[in-house]
Amino acid sequence: MTRSNWSVPETEVVQRIHERLDAAGTDVLATIVDVEGNAYRRPGAKMLLDEAGEGVGSITAGCLEDDLLATAESVRERGRPELVTYDLMEDDEDVWGLGVGCNGIIDVLLEPLTETYRPAVEAFDEGRDVAVLTVLEGGDGPLERGDRAYYRPDEEGLSAPDGGPAMGWPERLSGPAGDLAERGRADVIELDPGDSRLEVFIDGLAAPTELLVFGSGHDVGPVTELAAKNDFRVTVVGFRGSVDLDERFPDADRTLTTSPGTVDDAVDLDERTHAVVMTHNFIDDRLTVEQLLDASVPYVGLMGPHERFEEMLEAFADEGRTFDERALSSLYTPIGLDLGGGSPYQIAHSIVAEMLAVSNDRTPRHLKRREGHIHDRVTVESAGDVPSQ
Repeated sequence: MTRSNWSVPETEVVQRIHERLDAAGTDVLATIVDVEGNAYRRPGAKMLLDEAGEGVGSITAGCLEDDLLATAESVRERGRPELVTYDLMEDDEDVWGLGVGCNGIIDVLLEPLTETYRPAVEAFDEGRDVAVLTVLEGGDGPLERGDRAYYRPDEEGLSAPDGGPAMGWPERLSGPAGDLAERGRADVIELDPGDSRLEVFIDGLAAPTELLVFGSGHDVGPVTELAAKNDFRVTVVGFRGSVDLDERFPDADRTLTTSPGTVDDAVDLDERTHAVVMTHNFIDDRLTVEQLLDASVPYVGLMGPHERFEEMLEAFADEGRTFDERALSSLYTPIGLDLGGGSPYQIAHSIVAEMLAVSNDRTPRHLKRREGHIHDRVTVESAGDVPSQ
């Protein structure tokens, strides 16, 4: 596989899965379902493998992808899912001949890509959270490896891929499924109904974080490009209409032109909205920031020195407008982390890095200072030992 196919954002992997559902041939979807110890990616990471031997996405740093392509052929021929374990605990050339030394054990589910996965990609495209439940081990019960159900937070209970009731599935899986869907995380849940064990992989697909970038200057381009590569769904909002936004910002998911005073009518502002304000026009910035703070979005990044925002606050005060501490806590100005860079892409990196830290609820610091695992471990509500229904 090519480097460009390996490094695509997760949003693009899901989009490609959606496209390939309507294509000829049988692709194989590889998903990390469990990790013991340390690994490059965590459960839920995906890679799509086609019949031509090409892969899109990544589940390791590149050390196992070629082996997965070969394993995918077996899955394609048999038409049944396989659960493969890679033990990378040893740090020598005897491990897959690579000496990868990730110090972890990775379980990967490889399955033929079928219509049973369509509800997942459709929900993702529509910006809705969803949890995909896939049986890894069915024991002696009615479910077997590869069987699938869905949980949608806006609906009650589990559903089958065709939208009907999920027959044979324990309803208590709804609890952890809802938790994982909202958080966009994945975990394996084990149940022990009677004399058999049911092992289910729950893959939470949280809707992508929406990013609104206000401005049409050339400095918007690097921010848009890097944000898109980091799985933000980017909308560029212009105010003058004299610039072809689609041509100037090809990495944006969409563009629109409106007026600074009607931002809240033109776009949806909610708890998942992040915003970068960089029009470089004081009045436009002030009108935009006012609406964003009123909407209580979790991140508002404002380009410019802190003194510029102090002038905005004075202008707001003259109009009788004030903002409480909670609203102001979501405002980051000057925007970005202090990385010391000054070029357009270095500035964009500092902005996107700050947004990632806020959206992931992290305080930026060197990983060498972090104790324990780099990636947080998932803890979900136990489903308990319940019989199938």
